[in-house]
Amino acid sequence: MRILLTNDDGIKGAGLWAVANELKRRGHEVIIAAPMNQQSGMSHALSVLKEIEYKRFDNPDCQAWTFDGTPTDCVKIYLEGMNDAKKFDVVISGINDGANLATDVLYSGTVGAALEGFLHDIPSLAVSRDSKSLIPFETCTVATINYLEKILAVKHEPFLHNLNFPKKFRADKVEFASTRLGRRDYINAFTSRTDDTGRAYFRIGGTIYDLDAGEGTDIYACECGFVSVTPLHADTADYEAIVELRKIFRG
Repeated sequence: MRILLTNDDGIKGAGLWAVANELKRRGHEVIIAAPMNQQSGMSHALSVLKEIEYKRFDNPDCQAWTFDGTPTDCVKIYLEGMNDAKKFDVVISGINDGANLATDVLYSGTVGAALEGFLHDIPSLAVSRDSKSLIPFETCTVATINYLEKILAVKHEPFLHNLNFPKKFRADKVEFASTRLGRRDYINAFTSRTDDTGRAYFRIGGTIYDLDAGEGTDIYACECGFVSVTPLHADTADYEAIVELRKIFRG
């Protein structure tokens, strides 16, 4: 397979290279297009009206490029501005060092990059691991690639799947669960501070507060020791509301 790798942790991210090394070991063609720096929380942002620097990243084992832009910039620029006519079989974004669960997917640069692959009609995975996970990146990588090969054997149209590895496995083995998105918020997300020069600023952080972590959600699956798999799509239209509006307009 010909696979494009990216992430939002930056070109030196440990999870990115764990995936690259395992794919190369299995004989796949790997090309990396990743940000120069940490780009968490960038969602599907594009660096509009900005000059985006790019350069070759020195690695003897695969072609790797790094961009001074968002994760979406990396995927979009490579696919539309640097790629030859040969199509990619898969886009993988990650493995991210930190979960991308529930409504956090709306902010996630990891998911945003995978979404760009999906919008180019390429099967795409966003893969994340809990930041406090006891599971090595290498173990997550093997499980991810095994999962990908299994899905590609039966699913022949583009898809966008969001995978999250738990802190530890339920039964000391990899088990996947098909899930929906939970709902997650943060308490005291914005902290106001003032530095030594008198400059006032906010820092984003806070304590996780889950509004929906019930059975069937990605949050619940990870808490139970499963790898959550949430199929996503790009169509965010509310079809029930469309029908309701049509009735109102006719009235």
